[in-house]
Amino acid sequence: MLPDADELAEVLLDLAVPHEDINALVRMGRRVTDDPELLRFLEGSVDELVRGMGEVGGAVDLPQLDWASGPLQRCFPVYVFVAALPFTRAYHRARGVPDDVSRRTLADLGRNMAVHRRRHGRAGVQAPWWLTRHFRGELYQLGRLQFERTRPGQRTARTLTAAGLDLTDGALCLNLHIPDHLGPLSPASCERSLALAAEFFARHYPEEKFRAALCHSWLLDPQLREYLPAGSNILRFQDRFRLARDEREQADTEPVQFVFGDPELPVATLPRRTAVERAVGDHLRAGGHWYIGHGWFPL
Repeated sequence: MLPDADELAEVLLDLAVPHEDINALVRMGRRVTDDPELLRFLEGSVDELVRGMGEVGGAVDLPQLDWASGPLQRCFPVYVFVAALPFTRAYHRARGVPDDVSRRTLADLGRNMAVHRRRHGRAGVQAPWWLTRHFRGELYQLGRLQFERTRPGQRTARTLTAAGLDLTDGALCLNLHIPDHLGPLSPASCERSLALAAEFFARHYPEEKFRAALCHSWLLDPQLREYLPAGSNILRFQDRFRLARDEREQADTEPVQFVFGDPELPVATLPRRTAVERAVGDHLRAGGHWYIGHGWFPL
């Protein structure tokens, strides 16, 4: 189920796992393979992950390793994703997904671990549920952006239908995600990503029709226009979208998490080094709140 120690180290490197975590993960890997109970738990987790590979919106409930603690508990999802890797790669090959797209997509495991270490100062997987999309063939990284095959929710579907888009016959949308640790969100990088996505999905998912691009992110909160210069990358990203609906539920921890690395940081101590940091912190310190913006544009 898991590769041997030498191969495991190379696989972890391919998945962009931080170098400082690899030795400990290889050592713990032996514990997993030598323990029949852990091995059975691993096999059950992989079965849950790869069942319905390629389905859009398939429900995946990765079980929690409740009886373990410490590094093994925090890092156990790494072994689940490594053990599922042959299934994911086989699916990618069957779809003709290029090796470089596959590699960059699955390297989000390492990015997720880097986010965990930035926040907690130790090894771990920040959001295993998020990575299930990558390893099930639902999401691909294409240039600066990630694109997830998805069905719109009911409220978004009503908005798109009212705008004249045909969502019958199982038509899908592409959720846009903005990965961290990948440089500025420049207009040129976004244009390139959208061009890559148009070519990629037409070639590798020709039977699926994608009617719109969606994005659900604090980066689409219109209040950012009160703080950022008109030519900023974030506002030019916002300009691509039509607003699908207003959001009334406060999401103050979202920008704090993504800008500063830790959603629990005291607002009073947030740095003011960049325009975005000043916007997020000053707005909160003034008693304001941030919200998730829901945007779309037709494809």
